[in-house]
Amino acid sequence: MNKKVKLLLTIPNFDTAGSGKSVYDIVNRIDRSIFEPHVCCFHDRGELFEALKALDVKIHLFNFTENYRPFLTFPFRVFKIVKFFKTHKFDLIYSWHWSSDFSEPLAAKLAKIPYIYSKKAMGWGNKAWTWRSKLSTKVVVVNEEMKSAFFTGMEDKVVQIPLAVDINRFTPLKKTYTVPTGQQFKEDDFIIVSVANLVPVKGIEILLDAVNQLNDSSIKVLIVGDANNDYGAQLISDYKGHDHIFFLGKHLDVRPFLAVANLFVIPTKDEGRREGLPIAPMEAMASGRIVLGSDITGVREVLKAFPNCQFEPSNVDDLSHKIKTFRDMSQNDRDQLAKDMRSYVEQNLSVKIFMDMHEDLFKAILKID
Repeated sequence: MNKKVKLLLTIPNFDTAGSGKSVYDIVNRIDRSIFEPHVCCFHDRGELFEALKALDVKIHLFNFTENYRPFLTFPFRVFKIVKFFKTHKFDLIYSWHWSSDFSEPLAAKLAKIPYIYSKKAMGWGNKAWTWRSKLSTKVVVVNEEMKSAFFTGMEDKVVQIPLAVDINRFTPLKKTYTVPTGQQFKEDDFIIVSVANLVPVKGIEILLDAVNQLNDSSIKVLIVGDANNDYGAQLISDYKGHDHIFFLGKHLDVRPFLAVANLFVIPTKDEGRREGLPIAPMEAMASGRIVLGSDITGVREVLKAFPNCQFEPSNVDDLSHKIKTFRDMSQNDRDQLAKDMRSYVEQNLSVKIFMDMHEDLFKAILKID
C-alpha cells in the first residue's frame, strides 16, 4: 500500500483520563505502516495531551462541533468544519466526543468522509443521538446491552468493541501494606479499595454502610478519587468519625493502592448516568485483585463470567453479605479467583484485542485487505 490512511481521532479535551486514554492507546499502537493518525481537540490542556505530543502525531486544535442555534447560520458554520476535513484530506474520522452532537457527523457526511463514533455511556436523552447515529458510517458500542437499548433498526451500523486494559502495565501485584499517602496496614487487615470520582451515582455510601454493618475493625476501606465537589465534601464529613475509612483523593497511578487491596468494590447505583464499561474494575482484575460490583449495565459486562461477584445495586445488606463471604474465603480460593479474573482480562479485555478489532473495523470500512 503506497498511501497511508489519514485517520482523524476527535475528542474535546484530554483533561480526564477516560476517553483520552483510549485515543492515546490507538495513536500509540496503531500500525503506522498503514495508518497516519491525527488528533483534533478543542485545547491543549491536560497531562495526557503532553504525553500525546511525544507520540509523533499531528495534533489539530480546532472546534469540530457547532451549536445548532442560531439555525439561520448553522449551515455556514458547519461548512467551516467541512472545509477543515477536506483541507487535510482525512480518509476516516473516529469521534470520541461524549455528546449527542450531530454537527460533526453532518460535516463528515458533506465532506464524503466515513465517520465512526464511540458510544461509551448508558444515556440517550434526546433525538440528537438518533441523528448522530444515522449520519455515521458505524457506531462502536462498549457493551452488549447498548445494542438493544439504543440501536433497534440500526443494528447493521453497530460494532461492539470493549474498552481495554494495558495488561503489561497492570500486572499481578505483590501484596503490600502501605500506600503513597502514608497509611500503613497490618497483615491481618482486610483492605477494600474503590476507585471512583465522588459523585452520587457511584454509590460510595452503599459500600461504606455495608462495611460498617459488619462491625469488623480489621476491614479497612480506601476510597481513591476526586472528592472536590459538594457530594464528596458531604461524604467525607458524614464518615469522618470512622477510623477504618480513608478518603485518599485523586491519583493518576492507582497501582500502589491496588497493591494493598484484598478486594476491589464498584458499588455504582442503577440510576442516572450509568456505567458504559468502567475501566477501574478491569484494571483491578488485571492486577490480580478480586472485584465485586453492582449488578448493573457495564459492571455486569465486566463481571459476566463471575456472577457470584455481583450484588444487587444499592442493597447494603446484599453487599455486606458478599463482602463477608469473600472475607471468610480461604486464601487458596481467593488466589484462584484472582488468577481467573486476570486470565479473563487477558483473553477478552486487553489493549491488543482492542487494537486488533479497531484496525479490522477501519480496514473493513475502507475496503483494505
